[in-house]
Amino acid sequence: MAGLARLTRLKRRAEFLRVAGKGRKLGRGALLVQVLEGGGDEATGNARLGFTATKKLGNAVVRNRAKRRMREAARLELSANPAPGHDIVLVAREPIREAGFAAIRADLVLALNKLGVKRNQS
Repeated sequence: MAGLARLTRLKRRAEFLRVAGKGRKLGRGALLVQVLEGGGDEATGNARLGFTATKKLGNAVVRNRAKRRMREAARLELSANPAPGHDIVLVAREPIREAGFAAIRADLVLALNKLGVKRNQS
């Protein structure tokens, strides 16, 4: 998880609620992506990420697997093309249980593009 070292994490409930309340949202396949522009880590300007899966999705094993897959998709996508100054929350949806990893990553990319997240293309 070396790539997530520069992408800090949202951990407090208040941070998640702020993104959900003030940010833009887009459901795309296996994911619901919530983005709040102007957030991010104030000191470095890097994006901050949060991951969540509700109990509706399944037991702890299923929820943790979904979060691991979302973290890896975000690590691969945002380490290559960072989104500075954004708070991004990824919420697992029911289709993530059956979705392949490539589909999860494609859903993330399409959602970020549709939400207009400015990413540094390398």
